[in-house]
Amino acid sequence: MKVFTLTEGSYSVDASKKFVPFNPEIDNPKDRKGSLFIHVQPFLVQLDNSLLLLDTGLGYSDEQGQLILHKNIRKVGFEPDDIEYVLMSHLHFDHAGGMIHRVGSEMQLSFPHATYLIQRGEWEGAFTNPSSSYKPEIFEFLQRNAQLSFLDESGVFNENIQFELTGAHTPFHQAFLITEGQDKVFFGGDVLPEPEELQRKFIAKYDYDGRKAMELRETYGKKAAAENWNCLFYHAKTKSTGFVRHDEGHFTII
Repeated sequence: MKVFTLTEGSYSVDASKKFVPFNPEIDNPKDRKGSLFIHVQPFLVQLDNSLLLLDTGLGYSDEQGQLILHKNIRKVGFEPDDIEYVLMSHLHFDHAGGMIHRVGSEMQLSFPHATYLIQRGEWEGAFTNPSSSYKPEIFEFLQRNAQLSFLDESGVFNENIQFELTGAHTPFHQAFLITEGQDKVFFGGDVLPEPEELQRKFIAKYDYDGRKAMELRETYGKKAAAENWNCLFYHAKTKSTGFVRHDEGHFTII
């Protein structure tokens, strides 16, 4: 099993929920008061007989109109059409925007040959949720054009993919454990978005249930250490992947 980090970039986000590109080398964070600064990086997982994409980023394009996500997939030696499954932790725009590609005023499926794995409750709620973090026009297009596979609660999708309904960040957020031979890769989405969140306990206001999210981070950190999981951190500022060590109540990312 091989893992590739598909870095889409760094962004500032204020109360408008708009993601504005942020380059720390030339941009001053003081000019963006009230903003959070977020890194966005989907992941590609290569199995012996399958290629998986974990979340899809913002769906932004470069100046030539090429989807940045497609560009990054090609950089690591694959084609977007090679992807068999797109695993979605949840449907907030910074994770789900890249499910489609906007070409002028039109939409296209980013991965027309793939099956999108989505938690059923997250899908149903995304159409009516008033939060600007959800973009219903994307889901309406997928409903008409994409191959969708809805997951219920927690379970096993196939011999390589397990899913777990976590809630916490959104009511129907899910995490994935991917297994091949002795290798195990864990993708916690926004329940475990950064390695630093293992190393300090806090309740985040951006979570649907902040206390549960905090408790899940502790649980997953201990499991990762005990079972030698390679953890993928979607919003990491430093290490995007890493193995976890748990000693005397403290977590270390290797």
